[in-house]
Amino acid sequence: MKKAKLSAGIVVVREESGQWKFLFLRAYKNWDFPKGVVEPGEDPLDTAVRETGEEAGIHRLSFRWGKVFKETEPYRGGEKKIARYYLAATSQSRVTFAVNPDIGKPEHHEYRWLPYEATRELAPQRLYPIIDWADEIITRSAGHGDGIGNPNTA
Repeated sequence: MKKAKLSAGIVVVREESGQWKFLFLRAYKNWDFPKGVVEPGEDPLDTAVRETGEEAGIHRLSFRWGKVFKETEPYRGGEKKIARYYLAATSQSRVTFAVNPDIGKPEHHEYRWLPYEATRELAPQRLYPIIDWADEIITRSAGHGDGIGNPNTA
């Protein structure tokens, strides 16, 4: 059986008015976090940081919860893929879509900084465990009871 192709990305979050928000990117009808294919010999974390810079222009990242990651279940039809996501915070709110030289245009069409619930509503089902994992880590570290969308709840 052929090994699944690995992509790596970052669940980028930032605090805004006491609430944590996720950066979510849209390409056509598909919403996802910044990610890309891990090149041969490349460390997946290096891929994730590079792709976040290339796809969203986010370069100020803090791995304040450690360099932990969670992977999706294999997905796609013919060639199976697995996406590994790390969790990082940023203070940078501005997102910039650079032109991808391979396709001659930006890879994404829209971005949004969204609270947990809204992110989950737009997400494909394969990302639910990733979003829930990130929410749980942030919630646990903040000592709050019901998620990053409600940071003032004890």
